[in-house]
Amino acid sequence: MDDSLASRRQFLGLSGVAVTAGLAGCNSSPLAADGDTASDAGSYTQIYRDAIDSVLLIRTDEGGGTGWVYEGGHVVTNAHVVGEATSVDLRTGDGRWLDGEVIGTDPNSDLAVIETDSLPESATPLSLAEEPTTVGQEVIAIGNPFDLDGSVTTGIVSGTDRSVPAPTGYRIPDAIQTDAAVNPGNSGGPLMSLDGRVVAVINSGGGDNIAFGISAALARRVLPALIETGSFDHSFLGASLTPITPDLAEANDLDEPRGLLVVEVIPDGPAVDVLQPSGESVMVDGEAVPGGGDVVLSIGETTTDTTEALGSHLALETSPGDTVSLTILRDGDERTVEMELGSRPDRPDRPDLPS
Repeated sequence: MDDSLASRRQFLGLSGVAVTAGLAGCNSSPLAADGDTASDAGSYTQIYRDAIDSVLLIRTDEGGGTGWVYEGGHVVTNAHVVGEATSVDLRTGDGRWLDGEVIGTDPNSDLAVIETDSLPESATPLSLAEEPTTVGQEVIAIGNPFDLDGSVTTGIVSGTDRSVPAPTGYRIPDAIQTDAAVNPGNSGGPLMSLDGRVVAVINSGGGDNIAFGISAALARRVLPALIETGSFDHSFLGASLTPITPDLAEANDLDEPRGLLVVEVIPDGPAVDVLQPSGESVMVDGEAVPGGGDVVLSIGETTTDTTEALGSHLALETSPGDTVSLTILRDGDERTVEMELGSRPDRPDRPDLPS
């Protein structure tokens, strides 16, 4: 999300609020009264108290957002927050400014890592959740919307295994959906469970009770590579697929609507000579739909009735160079084919490719 000065000024002007340094800051947040414990004040306050010193404001020449301290003293944020910047300014909860160096970015997952010296001792690393996130689970978002330092909002996990746009034009799989309020400036901040772990890195929001984040599972794969090498290679299938609908099932003489139809195979990609694409159009109820071509039923042990299922499996379970087994339907017969996965191009000629 863009966090330009113009957007912030417009927001603050429309709201008619005179914002001072004390508003929404970590030192003036509505915590428990003197003598109360964090438990007495409620679990939201406890999580906030434990995490807020590890959440930073990020500023670049183009805008900014939020980051949080990860293992090894690194700071995690979104790739779209740092953009093309090689250095950024970081502000701690007590108002100190630190210099940060961008050491790794992955626009395909919208993640970035910043290295900085002299983090406060209180800025302890936040941990990524290890257990799968569940729909209905309570979460809190901590960040700096519209430069309102250390703001916290609450909600639940509204959905899992979402697919959201990446800055590259590809899709980010395994994303987490929440109804916690997220606005410009929250980008890169932690979406946290009530046990104090990061379930997602917030990357988009501003709709009607709909926001999204990069899942902890995907972040756990990408972040170590960004720290070690500065980049991350994503597996590439090299085919355009679409879910089988009832109309597509009818057009292709399938008993039931299941699997993904191979609509196109990208020239010189991994799927060439392995998967057969649709080569014709069939009229169903007056509309042309793809006819012919393989139907991908599963990859390994993962059923692929949705592109989200396929994308999540590729992102979380495979690496470029891996050989995977695909169960397909071809000419009415079920068979298994083997494919060696490629590496996703940096600048795809077809940004609409799902995998």
